[in-house]
Amino acid sequence: MSGKEDNKEMNEQETAATETEETAEAENEVTLSEDELKALCREHVCPACDVMGEAKEERLRALAETENIKKRLARETEELKKFAADSILSDLLPVLDNLDLALDHAQNLDACKDFVIGVDMTRKMFLDTLGKHGLKAVGKVGDEFDPNFHEAMGMAQVADLPDNSIAQIMQRGYVLKERVIRPAKVMVNKLS
Repeated sequence: MSGKEDNKEMNEQETAATETEETAEAENEVTLSEDELKALCREHVCPACDVMGEAKEERLRALAETENIKKRLARETEELKKFAADSILSDLLPVLDNLDLALDHAQNLDACKDFVIGVDMTRKMFLDTLGKHGLKAVGKVGDEFDPNFHEAMGMAQVADLPDNSIAQIMQRGYVLKERVIRPAKVMVNKLS
């Protein structure tokens, strides 16, 4: 025989041996049902084993973290809904300030009473509309000074008012659903 034929015969023998091994492996392969596989796993993993305990703890931590994320997202979504109008209402405050200034200026004028009444009605309607969205004015003369809602611009001495109360409002302050949009700029009464 030639060298070519020997090589060919050797390759055929190797191929046949490989096929025989694969067939033997396939015959030795065991097919288990899912229940049998679970039972086999339980037999080989001890319930008191550290690996099992660590896996349970990790699973519980992951579930707790997922629950915390859900709660945080729900809280943030509610907060976003609650204060969505914040920037729009803040932009409307100068309009309200100008209406207040017009009324303060026209208070002593008798010439345009009907006009002043119209501006006052417009201001009240504007305030009612903003109030429907949760905006409220803070700070009245005589209220106690609260740095959370008021910004002190200076001090005044008014005998009729208690100490540390608002003596004068320089610019109205507003809150939107308990959040300060703009603090009231006030003069604080100091008797001594």
